[in-house]
Amino acid sequence: MGRRKKFGKHLVFAAGLALSATAAIAQGQIPEWCKALPRPEYKSLQRVLPGDPWFEVYKVVPGVFAIYEPHQAEETIAYLIVGTKQALLFDTGMGIGNIRNVVSRLTSRPVVVLNSHTHNDHVGDNWRFPFVYGMDTAFTRANAKGSREDAQAEIAPDQICGELPKGFNPKTYATKLWHISLFVHDGFKINLGGRTLEIIATPGHTPDAICLIDRANGLLFTGDTYYPAPIWLYRPETDLDAYVASVKRLEALAARLKLVLGAHNIPVAQPDVLSQLVDAIQAVRSGKGEVKSEGAGKAMHTLGGFKFLLAEPEKGID
Repeated sequence: MGRRKKFGKHLVFAAGLALSATAAIAQGQIPEWCKALPRPEYKSLQRVLPGDPWFEVYKVVPGVFAIYEPHQAEETIAYLIVGTKQALLFDTGMGIGNIRNVVSRLTSRPVVVLNSHTHNDHVGDNWRFPFVYGMDTAFTRANAKGSREDAQAEIAPDQICGELPKGFNPKTYATKLWHISLFVHDGFKINLGGRTLEIIATPGHTPDAICLIDRANGLLFTGDTYYPAPIWLYRPETDLDAYVASVKRLEALAARLKLVLGAHNIPVAQPDVLSQLVDAIQAVRSGKGEVKSEGAGKAMHTLGGFKFLLAEPEKGID
């Protein structure tokens, strides 16, 4: 991405940040991924709050806003879902820009937070909100303690496109500790007033991965279980068997959906992508598709327009 940087993200350490991202841009060292921006798919969406220095905000459907971070290689997308009584922020992004300021301009209603999973690029501003739901897993609890190393890797010069926000301090950047207000589970429902959201546990990418469904409006928010870029399935916390079971569960919902909304690069996909995803990951696990080593024990598997970054050789191919 967007999700290009993922191939080497955890090999970049804070010591390598002597040259700031801003200085690198000034010297003409524009990251290759940056050249693909702006993504043409956004032209069909209504942009709101123009002029924000870090975020781009798009109205996807009434009451749903995609909050996009195009200046960092993850191209993370959080979603603000607004009801008549309260709003829910599905992920809080990188924590580089202040997403709470953006949210406060979009709604005056109380805002609760729920994460699609707790990798650092989705929980960066959790600490800014008073109420955060969390899945009841050891992985979630561990990540709620925060992290510096993972966060520092996100601001290496090749990860930033343009200027970092005014007032942002790269030296102190870290994912800050946040507090889980209430543990939730598969099937848990959140009533926003005139809109009910239901948690679907989709472990695989991580143990605490979830999707969020708005059944009445046919919306499925998929987090990192699906997004239109190389899907990371190589890290120690990944369970490929669980991932396949999870995407099959989502596929069964496709006929009742109108839109699928992922967490990176582009916010909107059609529901038939879910059956295509199932076919692709099963075919890859059976040994089909193109395989290219990415080094550091990872390989990119490409098939039918999908890319999966899997561990090699023990994990990833049955």
